[in-house]
Amino acid sequence: MPLEMKYSPIMTKITIAMKKIKPALRFILLFPAILPFYGMAQKGHPAKVPTSVSVNTFYPQQEDFKEEMISRIKTPSGFKATVAATGLGKPRMMALSPDGTLYVTRRDVGDVLMLQDKDNDGRFETLKTVWAKFMDVHGITIKDGMLYLCAAKELKRAKIMPDGTLTDTITLIKDLPEGDQHDNRVIAFGPDNLLYMSVGSSCNDCAETNAEHATILQVQPDGSSRKIYARGLRNTIGFDWQPQTGEIWGVDNGTDWRSDDFPPEELNRILADKDYGWPRVFAKQQVDQTREDPLGSTKEAYAKTTEPSVMEFPAHSAPIDFKFLTQAAGFPKDYRDDALVCWHGSWNRKNPEGYKVQRIKFENGKPVGTEDFFSGFLSADGKTRFGRPAGLAISDKGIVYISDDANGVIYGVTTGSNK
Repeated sequence: MPLEMKYSPIMTKITIAMKKIKPALRFILLFPAILPFYGMAQKGHPAKVPTSVSVNTFYPQQEDFKEEMISRIKTPSGFKATVAATGLGKPRMMALSPDGTLYVTRRDVGDVLMLQDKDNDGRFETLKTVWAKFMDVHGITIKDGMLYLCAAKELKRAKIMPDGTLTDTITLIKDLPEGDQHDNRVIAFGPDNLLYMSVGSSCNDCAETNAEHATILQVQPDGSSRKIYARGLRNTIGFDWQPQTGEIWGVDNGTDWRSDDFPPEELNRILADKDYGWPRVFAKQQVDQTREDPLGSTKEAYAKTTEPSVMEFPAHSAPIDFKFLTQAAGFPKDYRDDALVCWHGSWNRKNPEGYKVQRIKFENGKPVGTEDFFSGFLSADGKTRFGRPAGLAISDKGIVYISDDANGVIYGVTTGSNK
């Protein structure tokens, strides 16, 4: 099996040509070759036909944050970006209480921060750790005075006290699927008052053995009556409910190691009991030819039974959080039914993509276009960046908070009428 590798401190290019060899031997030869550059062996079965792929890794170099960098952030006309908090390490997901207290998860530390802006000047001056030693905590939401938190295997709940601190903590679920490659659970309550949870795949590309991997789960607020709501979603970290239709929409991370340009990232309308195709199918019922046929059928026949994506985006842009702007008081009316998505930024394509927040425009409950809402992290030549957007929180005071888990900053975006 010929294998050519070219690499530098910044970029690695791997070209793999697979000849007609026995599937078991092909698996043994191929994966040790990829492993040093990938860091995690996959569980997938080899395809029946020879496959040739060319893949790249490219990491724009990190610039340490300085306050003056805010001038490099670009927002639409009529909006302004400010720095709401700095020095937070790696802040990820966020949730706002009715009084404006912001709760932030930090999965690497395993804690939850409470931030408060008591003088309403747009900058959080109070910082306190309200939950510690909760390893891998990521998903967060608030319902009826309770803070819900989720890690790879556990869902927990705490009562929010008048001063914002937490009490009466309880574990609701402790047997979620193993996190493995995608352990960033995200949770949110729907209009039906049920809790929904994204559970990513255990791998880049494999035949899962646990049916709850690569799904959205639905549970009661107390963690009971757990069931699979939708499947075939490789890693839909961010999802939310469209205000006009009440339907769930989410952005899915596509499979790696296919090429720079496919499969794309997907915007999906997530419907109950639907299958979105991963790992054999992506986008608008396109077949991944590197995958094996399902038992007793073909990939092409199976693809016709899956739910197609509604909109596609550049491969490897890495969507994280996704939220509709329903609560953004003071925003222009034509924003109210639209959504924002955080593109964390690529690491495995030659020309970087992402590193920004985009607005997805909706009309009559359907997406019709996109435009940049918060950009400027990535340099013009694509060689450096000073942030990676991760989480979103929408304030009813007309502030959109954006967390940057590379430089430990939380930004606020407001309109001229919400300073």
